[in-house]
Amino acid sequence: MKKKILYSLVLVLIFTACGNSSSDSKNVSDLDKKDLPHLTNETFKEKIWDYIASPQEWVFEGEKPVVIDFYADWCRPCQKIAPIMKELAEQYDGKIKVYKINVDEEKELTKLLDIKGIPAVLFIPKEGKPVMKSGALYQKAYHKLVNELLIKELKN
Repeated sequence: MKKKILYSLVLVLIFTACGNSSSDSKNVSDLDKKDLPHLTNETFKEKIWDYIASPQEWVFEGEKPVVIDFYADWCRPCQKIAPIMKELAEQYDGKIKVYKINVDEEKELTKLLDIKGIPAVLFIPKEGKPVMKSGALYQKAYHKLVNELLIKELKN
């Protein structure tokens, strides 16, 4: 009888622990969605590049340089860089815009921009061509890229 009770308690603890961890990760993902604005296919065309109007040429529609984080909720490396993206948005507030695009929800954009792996981060200067970096980089690397690719043009 004691073995059955002990076995039952162990099972309850295991299922409770698993349930809490999955709900915690879901809450983190929900917070990510609230903190940084998400782009859809339509908002991408309005704010970044209307690839229908100018399919052969990159014409940036924005007023400030942009960083776009291409991610998926299930992607661990994407989850690791999410706080870095938030930090970039806060630190460079007023100088750049930081957006997120969910590759599972925006398949047309993912295909159009040839996203083959995630995380992928697109750095878009106000003038010139965008630069894509794939894979999770260190925090310092993202700051360096923002400063070299986006902020430097504001100083000129």
